[in-house]
Amino acid sequence: MGDPKNPLLSKDGDITIGTLISIHSKETLSSSEFTRKPQLICSSVNLIDLRLAQIMIFAIEEINRSGNLLPNVSIGYKIYDTCASRLSSMSATMAVMNGQEFAAGDRCNGQSPIHAIIGETESSATVILSRTTGPFKIPVISHSATCECLSNKKAYPSFFRTIASDYHQSRALAYIVKHFGWTWVGAVNSDNDYGNNGMATFLNTAQEEGICVEYSVKFYRTEPEKLLNVVNIIKQSTAKVIVAFLTSFEMYNLLEQLYIQNITGIQMIGVEAWITAKNLIIPQSFQVLGGSLGFAVRNIKIEGFLDDVIKEFGETQNYIEDVPEQRYTSNIYKAVYAVAHALHNLLKCKEHEGCGKGLTIQPQQVVEALKKVNFTVKFGDHVWFDSTGATVAQYEVVNWQQDSDGSIQFKAVGYYDASLPPELRFVLNTENIVWVGGKLEKPRSVCSESCPPGTRKAAQKGRPVCCYDCITCADGEISNETDSNNCQQCPGEYWSNTENTECVLKAVEFLSFTEVMGIVLVSFSLFGVGITVLMAILFYSKKDTPIVKANNSELSFMLLFSLILCFLCSLTFIGRPTEWSCMLRHTAFGITFVLCISCVLGKTIVVLMAFKATLPGSNVMKWFGPAQQRLSVFAFTLILICVLWLSISPPFPYKNIKYYKEKIIFECSLGSTIGFSAVLGYIGLLALLCFILAFLARTLPDNFNEAKFITFSMLIFCAVWITFIPAYVSSPGKFTVAVEIFAILASSFSLLLCIFAPKCYIILFKPEQNTKQHLMGKNTN
Repeated sequence: MGDPKNPLLSKDGDITIGTLISIHSKETLSSSEFTRKPQLICSSVNLIDLRLAQIMIFAIEEINRSGNLLPNVSIGYKIYDTCASRLSSMSATMAVMNGQEFAAGDRCNGQSPIHAIIGETESSATVILSRTTGPFKIPVISHSATCECLSNKKAYPSFFRTIASDYHQSRALAYIVKHFGWTWVGAVNSDNDYGNNGMATFLNTAQEEGICVEYSVKFYRTEPEKLLNVVNIIKQSTAKVIVAFLTSFEMYNLLEQLYIQNITGIQMIGVEAWITAKNLIIPQSFQVLGGSLGFAVRNIKIEGFLDDVIKEFGETQNYIEDVPEQRYTSNIYKAVYAVAHALHNLLKCKEHEGCGKGLTIQPQQVVEALKKVNFTVKFGDHVWFDSTGATVAQYEVVNWQQDSDGSIQFKAVGYYDASLPPELRFVLNTENIVWVGGKLEKPRSVCSESCPPGTRKAAQKGRPVCCYDCITCADGEISNETDSNNCQQCPGEYWSNTENTECVLKAVEFLSFTEVMGIVLVSFSLFGVGITVLMAILFYSKKDTPIVKANNSELSFMLLFSLILCFLCSLTFIGRPTEWSCMLRHTAFGITFVLCISCVLGKTIVVLMAFKATLPGSNVMKWFGPAQQRLSVFAFTLILICVLWLSISPPFPYKNIKYYKEKIIFECSLGSTIGFSAVLGYIGLLALLCFILAFLARTLPDNFNEAKFITFSMLIFCAVWITFIPAYVSSPGKFTVAVEIFAILASSFSLLLCIFAPKCYIILFKPEQNTKQHLMGKNTN
């Protein structure tokens, strides 16, 4: 294997460019019998790379003919066949660096016969070439090696390329997946420098963009077992989109197996290495790869090249039919011209004066000159090398489509141009895309369906972040966007709507005049007022009768008046609380009930005093006449407590958002709990005193002893308000107010009915008992 390797195509010149390219695509060993030295045999002509060799020769001849770029200097070439083999690639590398001539003696002349090398096609082979030539500073310019690993200038200081690094393509693959909303994809790559580095960049970018990769597998063209394992993983997966970072060789192998195992319906996203490869167009390919979408090197037609091919090969249809589809021809054309421009600067060439003669050009000089080249080729592309030795990333987005005649076409549906601002780099015309299976509807590929507004994503344990369950937001929380990670808590006075998509003002609850409960309570209150007024009218009309005069009619009318106020006082508790209504309802309640109980207490004292006055020698009534009775009522009606309450900490309207989460209780805060307790305590004290006195007077000998009715009324009154306290504390919202109104009405009705109903009954139905004699117990049968 150490025999010298001769160039497949060559031509002498003042300056020589070496080229390593896969003219053949298959390599075999002639013998393995160990009886003679084995020979490497190359077979199966690779038409794609043969045309690339032709375009290189075409560019060199064009430069030599023009005389403008390198006048009086000719460029020669030596094209070596690598047979798509790393072994032959290494052999060709050594040959192109050293040539066939050896210096006299045991020493080489120390000079490389090559000024620059163009090649190789694949990244892994280019890595071998660049690592070998790097220490000797021989410039290598690749037309299609896109591995990001070659951007490392410390490892590859003399490497250049007229194609962009895969860093841009790998990221663009993630962007196109994100653009179509695919969050659940599979990934397959070639197990070489090209595939491994490109896939690593894609996976990192996919993670940044929130794309989940169900599986990431790889194989090499010479590993059939790994290929079968990859196909089995694809068959079992749920992802409907595959990012295939493969060379055309691996893609062809994968295509065969997918067809054999009838695996279809998968949307392929491809790279420039295979998306426009003609070797993939076979009868069964569209069934698997139809609708594929991917990035391709721009298709640029080089003027005159097709005519040159036809001139050399004639009208050989099989050979020239796809010449216009060769997408790397412009790259190798630009590589040749880049070397020519570098030499033009080194030789100080002038158009009419020619180039400097006798100058010795070293390869390392060409390296430095290539860093500075900046020119435009005839088809309009601007050529220059960035700090990594690459050109700007410019891709077409192509789509596999089928014409009416069944032929497969690569239709351009967009572009990616890294030289443009970020917002303009990526453009897609989705209306022109035909998807997998020839469908016009975009396929879906997600692990979990999108969570609608009103829900949040909950990660599934042990699975990627794209796999989740949709959980409805809790009451009082919302999410107003699709695929929300968290639900937002509504502010204090807001609550979530039924769909949990927006915060709305909470319903404000208070006892209203228009609701059923409010109407019932108002009706009872007005009914109590009406009954009390009727009784007052009846008493006034019969004010001269004994039963009305008994126990001081003035106190009776005062009590009836206070009961009217008690019934009306309940109305202040109904309706929307305001600052004034809150102060009025509690103070009115306190004052009217104190006035009412004071009147009852006055009547009770009158009963006791009247009995004592009938005893011989008693003059107690002169100390408890009408004036004293009025004075006692006003004395007992102590308004000082209410005044202090309103002065220090009066009741105020308050929106209670703590009792209910979903609604606001609009209520009157007591302000001072001590003030309210003092009012209730004072009323209770008066009621208790009244009850005790009435209880003591219940056995007095009158036929109509009012103390009995007062005792019963006070018993009911105390029972109502004792029951009120726990009911008031435990009742929620507007029911708290309803309980308080009920207590007011119940206690008012108890006083009204127990004290005045018996008298009204006698006045209306037993007038014969409405006599002084009957009341004094002196009637005779």
